[in-house]
Amino acid sequence: MDGKAQTGTTRVALGMSGGVDSAVSAAVLMRAGYAVVGVTCLFASDEKSQAAAEDAAAVCALLGIEHEVWECEGAFERSVVQPFVRDYAQGLTPSPCVSCNALCKMPQLFAAADRYGCEKAATGHYARIAQFEESGRFAVKAALDASKDQSYMLSQLTQAQLARLVLPLGAATKTDVRMLAADLGLPVADKPESQDICFIDGDHLSFLEERGVADAPGVIVDARGQALGRHNGLFRYTIGQRKGIGIAAPEPYYVIGKRFDRNELVVGFKRETLIGTVRVARPNWQAIESLDAPLDCMVKLRYRSIKAACTVTPCDGGSVDVRLVSPQPTTAPGQHAVFYLGETVLGGGMIEAVGDGS
Repeated sequence: MDGKAQTGTTRVALGMSGGVDSAVSAAVLMRAGYAVVGVTCLFASDEKSQAAAEDAAAVCALLGIEHEVWECEGAFERSVVQPFVRDYAQGLTPSPCVSCNALCKMPQLFAAADRYGCEKAATGHYARIAQFEESGRFAVKAALDASKDQSYMLSQLTQAQLARLVLPLGAATKTDVRMLAADLGLPVADKPESQDICFIDGDHLSFLEERGVADAPGVIVDARGQALGRHNGLFRYTIGQRKGIGIAAPEPYYVIGKRFDRNELVVGFKRETLIGTVRVARPNWQAIESLDAPLDCMVKLRYRSIKAACTVTPCDGGSVDVRLVSPQPTTAPGQHAVFYLGETVLGGGMIEAVGDGS
């Protein structure tokens, strides 16, 4: 349980997706003395979403708690799907789950909490929340189970959101969760995990094409500008991509850049994929109020990447420059960089550009 267990009349709105994590979260919260209201946020009106709502309702009925369905398809379309399409059209590779937590899922869950008289809200994320005694600020901390840690995904949450949020699975492992679900006889105990991009069923390129994203074919060049072949539209390629480039060479080519002014896809060999600097747009700070001087810390450049040592330096306009202590595999503009001090999230923001550090 994250923080002190509260007893009595404290009501908590638990986001219930129909999966095992949120189902077990309900049981853990009940054991901690909370009055739990299961809230299923409907982000779509398809059969999959309806089935998830039915699974959540079945869990709530078994546990004897309230269950509510909260309609937020329009909010999800405006704050998650449309920006995802727009970012791809502009050459970025977005992290929709990071933005969704801060801009859609949490605001909708807290709105439901207010509607149903709940002081707190909770989710089944594998992470913890800390409050610092000296500053009073809240920050996300990594889960004890590093293999399931989702602190990266919560790096954009605000102080107001963190102050009301409870994360009951921060000290649990996935094995713990599956075992407890089985012990409780929950109908979702063996339900598989959902895919990363919940609103895309299948190929993301087909989804983008259906939404009107299209680029003209152009030239593939190396870092020196030498033409090597043709590409089928820049949005079809991701920085760091190795497969599907379609150029024969003694060693594999990787996508290392996109030149939109020339409609050129830039490729290079593996040694050319390493980066030394990153520019991050206006990070959301959690553990600290702002960054006024260079700071040595660790950074994750992708959700699944290993933390790397870096120095973060503030720039005009609130953005920051990140100099990596050692070169790292490249990442794509549009992804999020998340800064850590130990297990604590300092803050994070969207990557605007990467460089070789020279």
